Order: sequence, then structure tokens, then C-alpha cells
Amino acid sequence: GVNKYVLETEDEIDILEIDNTAVRKAQIERLKRVRNERDPKRYEAAIAALAEAAASGKGNILEVAVEAARARASVGEISDAMEKAFNRHKAVPEVVSGVYEEAYGDDPEYAMLVERLKAVAKEVGGKPRLMVAKLGQDGHDRGAKVIASAFGDIGFEVVPGDLFETPAEAAQSAIEHKVHVIGASSLAAGHKTLLPELVDALKERGAENIIVITGGVIPRQDYDFLKEHGVAAIFGPGTNVLEAARAVIDLVEGRLRNR
Repeated sequence: GVNKYVLETEDEIDILEIDNTAVRKAQIERLKRVRNERDPKRYEAAIAALAEAAASGKGNILEVAVEAARARASVGEISDAMEKAFNRHKAVPEVVSGVYEEAYGDDPEYAMLVERLKAVAKEVGGKPRLMVAKLGQDGHDRGAKVIASAFGDIGFEVVPGDLFETPAEAAQSAIEHKVHVIGASSLAAGHKTLLPELVDALKERGAENIIVITGGVIPRQDYDFLKEHGVAAIFGPGTNVLEAARAVIDLVEGRLRNR
């Protein structure tokens, strides 16, 4: 759904900007201090007890985990101890098809975009491939799935990326799938760190020909920064799906003309 009633001009919203690099550095220092100051014997015993409880299924695992925290084990160390027994959940992304085709099937602009993509497909030897990526700790994937479904119906071959990928992992996956575009969905304010890292990771692997775009909750005052760091297009909240698709097709066609 989209808003039926919108303002002609939107008020500028003041954003509290956090230097996440400084926050990360400070947290790493805190973890180092905790590890240096804790009782190593108590910590090792608590982590071993947690791993045993997870593996055996006996006892109250919450109680044992709390004891590990009291022994100054970090959340990551507690998770690692349990992962040995439980493994780590890995979501399998899926793309639903047919929804947008049914909704927009009679729209002349939709039909035009479908035909444009067919022409591009003939030129590249198959459907243009779009990878929809979720980077870092941003697990909000509903919007990414909506875009994946819409672009798939229009004629892109959509490659859904795994949740919680690093920029390097996403870049490598994009290369392996031979995608033409990576669309990174950002809803957790990591865009100024993760997107430049993604662009750099592609360059390091000789894949700067892959177009990087992004969408989500990104303050307008950050748009210039992202474009300066190699992001080709930014789609904010409320962007019309067909307008976004047209812009991405323009980028793909432009890249083909200039190759």
C-alpha cells in the first residue's frame, strides 16, 4: 500500500547522526577490557557448562546462560557455545511471483517496462539479473521481498541474497551469480558504512561494472554522500515501484551502451 494523501512539500527532519565507526571501536575496547579483567577459570567453567547443557538437553539452559553472563561471557561467546549443539538458523529467501503482474497487468507503463526488459534480455543473452541484498545486522526484509517480487514480475531475474551478509560476502555472491545490479535494502542506518564497503568490495574483485543501488529509510542529506561513494540510485520510502523499475532499467541500458 501507499499513502493516498501526501504533502506537496515535506518538512526537513533533523537527524541525530551517530558515528558508528567510533561506537564500534569503543565497544571493541570494552570487550577487550572485560576479557582482560574477568576470572578466566570461572569463565571457562561457565562456557563449558553452557555447551554441555545445550548438547545434552539437560538442566535449565537459561539459568546456565545467565551464569555465563555473570562470569562475564559476552553475548557472542554465549551464542557460540550454544551454536555448537544447535547450529545457526539460516533463512531461505523466497520470491513470490505474479502479484504485481496481476495488479499492473493492464497498465501501459508496466507493459512498456516489460517490453524494454525483453529488449535488454536479448542484448545480454538472458533476463537482466538483480540481486536484492540485506547487509550487516539489518534483518528487516519485508520491503526487500516486495521489491524482489515486483521486479521479478516486470522481467528481472531476481537473486535474493542471504540475511546478515557482509559487504564482501554480498559482492562475492553477486559475482558468482553474474548479476547486473545489486539493490541493497537499508532500514537500520548502516548505509554510510556498508554501501561504500560494498562498492569497494566489488572494485577489489574487478566487478565495478555491477551497478549498486539502494532503497529504504535513508535521510535525504545522506544521498550526496552515497552517490559520491559509487551508489548509482537511491529510492526512499514511498517510491513508486514502476518509477523505480524504470530508473533501474535506464541504468542497465546506459551501462550496456557504455561498455
